[in-house]
Amino acid sequence: MKAKIIGTGSYAPSTILTNKDLEQKLDTSDKWIVERTGVRERRIAAKDEATSDLACKAAQMALTAAGASPSEVDIIVVATTTPDMFFPSTACLVLHKLMEWERGVMASRLPNGQTMLAGTRVPAAFDLSAACSGFIYALSVGEQYILSGKYKKVLVIGADLMSRIVNWTDRSTCVLFGDGAGAVLLAPASGKQGILSTHIHSDGSLWDLIAVPGGGSADPPSERVLVEHLNTVKMKGTETFKAAVRTLEEAARETLSANGVSLSDVSYIVPHQANIRIIKAVAERLDIGMDKVVVNLSRYGNTSAASIPLALDEAVRDGRIKENDLILLLAFGSGLTWGSALIKW
Repeated sequence: MKAKIIGTGSYAPSTILTNKDLEQKLDTSDKWIVERTGVRERRIAAKDEATSDLACKAAQMALTAAGASPSEVDIIVVATTTPDMFFPSTACLVLHKLMEWERGVMASRLPNGQTMLAGTRVPAAFDLSAACSGFIYALSVGEQYILSGKYKKVLVIGADLMSRIVNWTDRSTCVLFGDGAGAVLLAPASGKQGILSTHIHSDGSLWDLIAVPGGGSADPPSERVLVEHLNTVKMKGTETFKAAVRTLEEAARETLSANGVSLSDVSYIVPHQANIRIIKAVAERLDIGMDKVVVNLSRYGNTSAASIPLALDEAVRDGRIKENDLILLLAFGSGLTWGSALIKW
């Protein structure tokens, strides 16, 4: 038995922020941004949109693609570093919104202290934090739930509103990021199709390469934190680039070796959409052409945990990814974290 992706979905806000728009606000240019990052535009959530809203819309698409309903889902795992709030989890809010979508009734308004409609199954739901590697981490968790026989349908979501945690006066970081969400529905399947393996790793000694250092328990919210923008993304660009290229290459080779396949067997690589120079450097080290790499970075920027499932959904829906294709997912993020997955579609 394997865990198989039976539906994919994605969502990005309607507002587009182009490099030309940023030229009006920052000492930067479209040429500078494109040459150094590959990003031409990114999506920005509306003021009344939260991470759970984007996640819910991506989940709806994945469920619809699979022909499944929210009440069939056993557990929801949301990978995010921009939760709606510290608690409750964003996953619980997504669950609530999905049940509203399915049943057309707000659970909080049910009589006699009920929390769900009578007869409705109550899924479990929780968040997972692994930054830009979050989707791969969540996928590995979902896979284990399926393989153990514990659950039959696992909804895995990657969603982030990076626009809420960047310093919009720091041109070295704010130009990179955007908002989005992606989702997959997992179910057990026999045969050759499904997730062949997942691999996840961390190195906490390099935590300061990419971090939001302020606003948590180590450095709680204060006027100083706000003035110094410590509640926004800080990144050591050169060191991060080197670590990303090295770990992504290692992750790819580890996964291929574990499954006894070569890069020539792989139909597409779907990497985390961090920076086009990182993606091209990894492709060069692996000696593969960019025609085998799924890239949508120019239109969405770095959407953190959402980037892989968003790119994967696009490639599925436009017909690039076909039945029996071998797909390699690669991620790298703050932590440091990195991971990979090999999938027989």
